[in-house]
Amino acid sequence: MALRVRYKVWIENDDGKLVIGTGRLRILEAIMELGSMNKAAHKLKQPFRAVWGKIKATEQRCGFKIVERTSEGSRITKEGLELLDTYGRLRRRCQNYADQQFNELFKGLPVESVAGKEKA
Repeated sequence: MALRVRYKVWIENDDGKLVIGTGRLRILEAIMELGSMNKAAHKLKQPFRAVWGKIKATEQRCGFKIVERTSEGSRITKEGLELLDTYGRLRRRCQNYADQQFNELFKGLPVESVAGKEKA
């Protein structure tokens, strides 16, 4: 039997409102991939209005635009890309730390660890 540590990391503002987490990361990645908020919503099987509302809420909570509409569709702004990159680095650091702690604390138990084999 293999065990692994799981975790969730998200960023909130001072009011405890979500700024970015896994769901918004997926939305932004889909917009980057497809160049369209509408296509991203369709791919993620979410209503366009919900996707648009999450983007707008994140922009308000960050204080800067993260997605801009163009004549071709939508694209992530420079600030949005920086937010994605920084959040991605935080997630990787948290995963590495969680894997390290898991391996240290569960060492000696009669289970196979898969920590470190699967990266987020």
